[in-house]
Amino acid sequence: MAGSLRMVKQKLRVAVIFGGRSGEHAVSLVSAKFVLSMLNTAKYEVTQIGVSKQGAWWVGEGVLQALEAEKLGALKPVTLLPDPTRPGLKRIEENKGAEMLETLTNVDVVFPVMHGTYGEDGTLQGLLEMAGVAYVGAGVLGSAAGMDKALFADVMRANDIPVVDYVLIRRSLMETDMETALRIAESLGDYPLFVKPANLGSSVGVSKVHSRADLLEGLMHAAQYDRRILVQKGHNVREIEISVLGNDDPQASVCGEISYAAEFYSYEAKYHDDASHATIPAEIPAATADRIRELAIRAFKAVDVSGMARVDFFIDKDSGEVYLNELNTIPGFTQISMYPELWKSSGMPGEELVDRLIELALERRAQRAATSHEYTRGG
Repeated sequence: MAGSLRMVKQKLRVAVIFGGRSGEHAVSLVSAKFVLSMLNTAKYEVTQIGVSKQGAWWVGEGVLQALEAEKLGALKPVTLLPDPTRPGLKRIEENKGAEMLETLTNVDVVFPVMHGTYGEDGTLQGLLEMAGVAYVGAGVLGSAAGMDKALFADVMRANDIPVVDYVLIRRSLMETDMETALRIAESLGDYPLFVKPANLGSSVGVSKVHSRADLLEGLMHAAQYDRRILVQKGHNVREIEISVLGNDDPQASVCGEISYAAEFYSYEAKYHDDASHATIPAEIPAATADRIRELAIRAFKAVDVSGMARVDFFIDKDSGEVYLNELNTIPGFTQISMYPELWKSSGMPGEELVDRLIELALERRAQRAATSHEYTRGG
């Protein structure tokens, strides 16, 4: 036979999932646009999965734009079963009043771009674990611990990583004894204080309060988004962010500083205020930058994060003290988001970064597969 046969390497099948039942639904859609633009279609067969605000999973032509317009009529419903013996994304078909499942495509790696609840908090990760699918980012433990600001702060304290003073207030206490809730918050000392939902990001539900009246309003506002509310002592700070990438041997990027005209880095300041900007690398002493990188990697390991995280710090302008504020396991991936920008400034552009995250997902999946789930006597 003339010539020779060449093996054609099959493209890796990547499903990007975005949207979701979260106050950060809109931000997720913007992040998804960036991730999708960075996926090399010569390497990957990409399936887009849009999750509506009600939690339904959809595929189809222009699914991202359909979610933005909230016009889903032309899309097809799909699901993923928590059953590794029935792999693949399943299309839901109606047949004589019954719903039937048909495999639409198999999936090698899921790339979650779902910020906040039901996407970043370990719930989606639990489903993917049950399904036996590789996925980008932290597992159930790292996702849940990173998402819950109060639990995360407790873990940081246990690992001698400095955090600002805080208290946790439950919505149930507010509903039965608001006066006690207010006193607990004010035990932190003088105003200002910051009030935040424990399980949300993108500064949704966050308030900076200067009086008891502000505090009451801030608590009520945060309680719309979570049953657990974190109250933090206010400091006069610079805000520094750093990106971490890896599994068991994570690496940290250069530091970046966030500046803004608003009173604090609110949702509006992050996504709609042209006066907000980033300085990369941050203009801080080398020793301070090294200290922040060291703390970021320690925090990443302390809550067993894998793949990626953006870690946010405060530098007190008066004392120079460094405090770790938050760790985000699915950081923003918009055109101006710090996670990809910090890696770009560290020598890793967006397409290379996305490739690396997929490699790390497959590496972590192989590590899980090497773990025995059966007990054999004498084994």
